[in-house]
Amino acid sequence: VSFKAIYNMNLQQRIELLIKLKTFIEEDNNEQWKAAKTKASLTNPWFTPEFINIAVKQIVTNFLSENKLQQWVSSYSIPEKNNNPKTIGIVMAGNIPLVGFHDFLCGFITWNKLLIKLSSQDEILLPFFVSKLTEWNSEVKELVAFANTLKSCDTYIATGRNNSSRYFEYYFSKYPHIIRRNRTSVAILEGNETKEELQNLSTDIQLYFGLGCRNITKLYVPQQYDFMKLLEALRTYDYLIEFHKYKHNFDYQLALLIMNNKQYMNNGSILLSENASVFSAISHLHYDYYSDKEILIEQLSQNNDIQCIVGKEFIPFGKAQEPTLTDYADGIDTIQFLLDLN
Repeated sequence: VSFKAIYNMNLQQRIELLIKLKTFIEEDNNEQWKAAKTKASLTNPWFTPEFINIAVKQIVTNFLSENKLQQWVSSYSIPEKNNNPKTIGIVMAGNIPLVGFHDFLCGFITWNKLLIKLSSQDEILLPFFVSKLTEWNSEVKELVAFANTLKSCDTYIATGRNNSSRYFEYYFSKYPHIIRRNRTSVAILEGNETKEELQNLSTDIQLYFGLGCRNITKLYVPQQYDFMKLLEALRTYDYLIEFHKYKHNFDYQLALLIMNNKQYMNNGSILLSENASVFSAISHLHYDYYSDKEILIEQLSQNNDIQCIVGKEFIPFGKAQEPTLTDYADGIDTIQFLLDLN
């Protein structure tokens, strides 16, 4: 891909282009955009229209706000023009809609060439956004390309499961890289949470069917914790059981618990069982008891499997799936990583 034309757009113009994308999304009356969302939902049934709209709203609110973008870029020494753009190979995940948008945004703001390998689970929405940016400014077509294989890149950012992350480490080891693997999130409860807090926690657990790395898959609760209020709060998402793929997972997990003679709780749409693992399957939430909160926090801080912690002293209930521009995955500052390449 030639860079013959890309030096004209400066940082402020890139920000203005992103703000134009925000305005376009918020209007939500474009038939092409509606068709793209419908196609994404049909291509991947886990991407329900509801969850696509929630993911897009999160991007518009937390990533594309003019004030937030300006504040974000002002905290770095981002040059107005990048006269030495690098080719960044990005391998994107597809567990929730537009999960790779932040990596795209970091590359776009720093004005590097982006060669993107999309997940087969999420290959409609981001290309649509890029097509609109290109429509408004043709220089973008010199910047962003999509490919099935990533070759001859200067650096790589790859997100995948543990098996694929080992593959990435092997093949990308001689290049500067960020490799992300499976992570999940947990919540620490104190037993005195309000009805509203538990309602918000249910969103942290069940939004996107629990498929995101920021979804809560494990609870830590005090001894003698009463689960009844939580089970009632989780009924907000009872409608997920009507989705056949979720129902299949629920039935399978329930059968495993019964066959293995495990104790469990069940409100009809989600299962809870005591389990040491921080990872749990769709429709199945793990929990563990704790007696010393400070010891628990220390243990969790050393656990590389944990993306974030929700609780009264941590991320507020209901905000797990609302990362800000500076909430970098795995705590690695993607912007600074890209700036350091030069």
